[in-house]
Amino acid sequence: MGAQLHRILRTAIIEGDLVPGQAISEIEMSKRFSISRQPVREAFIKLGEERLIEVLPQRGTYVRKISVKGVLDARHLREIIEVSIVREVALKHDASLIKVLRHLIVKQQKTKPGDSRSFLALDEDLHRAIALHAGREYAWRVTEGIRAQMDRVRFLSFDFATPTSQLVCEHTALVDAIESGDADLAAQCMEQHLRGILSSLPLIAEHYPEHFVDD
Repeated sequence: MGAQLHRILRTAIIEGDLVPGQAISEIEMSKRFSISRQPVREAFIKLGEERLIEVLPQRGTYVRKISVKGVLDARHLREIIEVSIVREVALKHDASLIKVLRHLIVKQQKTKPGDSRSFLALDEDLHRAIALHAGREYAWRVTEGIRAQMDRVRFLSFDFATPTSQLVCEHTALVDAIESGDADLAAQCMEQHLRGILSSLPLIAEHYPEHFVDD
């Protein structure tokens, strides 16, 4: 139950249902989910390790504010991993993968306006498909672990700093490069796609200053 609760709370924090700075407690969650405090404690420990919550002595447990430095560090690591992976995939330019990626892009285009959950889930599916096709399951798990802070920003800023139409265009250019077998171009497209947050992050932090810290 602890692992399940961890996933539920992690999603709630990333998607903004639990907002930065919000107080949460083991007792509260135990009552809400009708479970003992032990699995809640286990979930809180994992969330703390992911820097999604923090315990302030004599004050309580709070949802961590979004660290600008943490987001930038996560983006840097993600770029290193995913650029390397897409180079491998482009050299294969497998038709079956291209078909899957094109299908995901079409589904993104058909996502209803404002449906951030569906759009960003499809975004994750596309990146996952590329990584798994390269046989990089462990690398993908590492990426999943470091992208939590980035995902918090993405949900907070959905279609605000970076229009979804632009993201679709970036995905299309990336898949075109993979299909052409041009590893250098694919790497360039992935870099450009993942570096978009560098320009959007300051705008988002300025728009939601109460959600961010600079450390």
